[in-house]
Amino acid sequence: MLVVKKFGGSSVADRERIMNVARRCIEDYEKGNDVVVVLSAMGKTTDGLLEKAREITETPSKRELDMLLVTGEQVSVALMAMAFQSLGVQAVSLNAAQVAMRTTSAYGQAKLKRIDTERIRNELDARKIVVITGFQGINKYDDMTTLGRGGSDTTAVALAVALHADFCEIYTDVDGVYTADPRIVPNAKKLSEVSYDEMLEFASLGAKVLHNRSVEMAKRYGVKLVVLSSLTRAEGTIIKEKTS
Repeated sequence: MLVVKKFGGSSVADRERIMNVARRCIEDYEKGNDVVVVLSAMGKTTDGLLEKAREITETPSKRELDMLLVTGEQVSVALMAMAFQSLGVQAVSLNAAQVAMRTTSAYGQAKLKRIDTERIRNELDARKIVVITGFQGINKYDDMTTLGRGGSDTTAVALAVALHADFCEIYTDVDGVYTADPRIVPNAKKLSEVSYDEMLEFASLGAKVLHNRSVEMAKRYGVKLVVLSSLTRAEGTIIKEKTS
C-alpha cells in the first residue's frame, strides 16, 4: 500500500512535534507500506519570511518572494529526513525541483501541471520514506513558484493522484471535520465521513481544514482523503464521493 501523508506547520513546529510525526510515519512504514510525506514550513516560518522581505522593501518582486518563501518547506523536509534517520529508518528529502513538479508561471499563485514520479518511485523502491516539500513547484523557466493558500494540501493530493496512492492523509491540529470550528463552538459535532461536495461547501463557507483546490482535485480523480490530528490518536474524517 502507498500512503501520502501531509503535515501542516503546527504539526512540525518544533523538535518534539517533528519527532512525533516521524514516529507516526514509521508505524506505517514498518507495516511494509510505501510512505510519502508532504510538509509545510514549520510553525510561523512563512510569516517570518514575509516580514523579512518587508524589512527590505514593501514591494518585492513576486519571483524573488517565491524564491524566499520556498526555503521554509526545505527546512522542514531536511529536518524530518534527519529525524527518520536518527530513528534508524532510511529517508530522503526532495524539493519541487528535484521531483520536477511543473507548474504554471504565475508566481505566488501557480497551478500544478504535472509531476515526474520517477525519482520518487526509485527512492520508494530503495525502501526509503520520501519527504517532499509542499506549496511549491518549478515553472518553464526552472524558477521556483509557490501555489498560494492551501498549497501543501494541493501538493499532497496531486502526489496521491500521480502515484496512484491508496490514501491521502491530511494531518492538522484538529482531529477531523466538524459541523463548526470546535475551538469556537464547544458542542460542534465531528463527522466520521463527508462527501467531496459537502467538504467543498464547508470550504466555501470559510472552513480552513482543507483548501477547496485540493478537494476539487481529489473529487476529480477519486482520491480518498482522510483528515486526522497529528497530536492525538483519534479517528479522523474520511472524505469521499458518496457517504453512507
